[in-house]
Amino acid sequence: MNHLSERVTGRVRGRGTGANPATRFDAHDRAAVDDGWGHEDDLPPRRTELRDERSRSIIARNTSPDIGFDRSINPYRGCEHGCIYCYARPSHAYLGLSPGLDFETRLTARPDAAAVLERELRAPRYVPAPIALGTATDPYQPVERDRRITRDVLEVLQRFRHPVTVATKGTLVTRDADILGEMSGAGLARVGVSLTTLDAGLARRMEPRVPAPAARLRSIEALARAGAVVRVMVSPVVPGLTDHEIEAVLTAARDVGAVAASWIMLRLPYEVAGLFEGWLDTHAPGRRDKVMARLCEMHGGRSYSAEWGKRMRGEGPHARLISQRFEMARARLGLGYRLEPLRCDLFEVPLAQGAQLSLF
Repeated sequence: MNHLSERVTGRVRGRGTGANPATRFDAHDRAAVDDGWGHEDDLPPRRTELRDERSRSIIARNTSPDIGFDRSINPYRGCEHGCIYCYARPSHAYLGLSPGLDFETRLTARPDAAAVLERELRAPRYVPAPIALGTATDPYQPVERDRRITRDVLEVLQRFRHPVTVATKGTLVTRDADILGEMSGAGLARVGVSLTTLDAGLARRMEPRVPAPAARLRSIEALARAGAVVRVMVSPVVPGLTDHEIEAVLTAARDVGAVAASWIMLRLPYEVAGLFEGWLDTHAPGRRDKVMARLCEMHGGRSYSAEWGKRMRGEGPHARLISQRFEMARARLGLGYRLEPLRCDLFEVPLAQGAQLSLF
């Protein structure tokens, strides 16, 4: 059954968007109308709903030629962080939910992820290669504090000596510094911490439930101190809004222990474009035309192009300028060194619980 989309106008406290736009799969639409009985500001905060999902498989595969991994795990569907620009928002449409407010408030957890992962790693024909943890939604969003699904997954990967990369904006990643530090020391793990801006006010508006930039810098420092290999991800770069901070972000991350850096241009697939433009109208109206004009310049006159090899960077003079600035700053700060590939030769299937050792 298609989800009847609820259009919410205005702001919802603590959330990235107040809208629940219809999706390309919806057969029907529904619009909210002011009936004169009250004001949206009187509404209580939208609470997070979390349901469990039993998984038949947990390792997702991809064949995209411009992505550096072929398998990933996402312990959660939807993300409470509420980043308005999140390119994964449209994935909620496949669940019959909206990429808008639903994506931030109607989440799905996979509590059996670790058990399913162990079963898949024990398959006789399984061939190890780095697993990317948290590619669509953040593995360290707030609900992870209680659910600990990401921690369970990491413990399985550690026992199997399986390589893993982690991408997050959440400071909860430092809870697992013991695992990530040990695995990094063995050439089995790398951690990427996303830092979009150093402006705490802008970050709060753009990424409402993500820890403040200063807190993320402290996470990088704590991970590095524990022996983890940490990469700062300037992701996304928003042209006309955050691109002037590239050098400052890289410097701040380098100073607390990051050893590598990467970047991605703002991506606005499907419903994300309308959500982000609505956010600009509310939170940065003076920048709206400039930001959207630069994005359109980079994508052949459209706000986004999904063409492989170009979707992450864009094209044209401004895209090249951002790329050149990033590369120059990365080299100057010593963040340009190429990390060694993660090791796959240490992979070993441990003895199953209750199993007996062979006599021969």
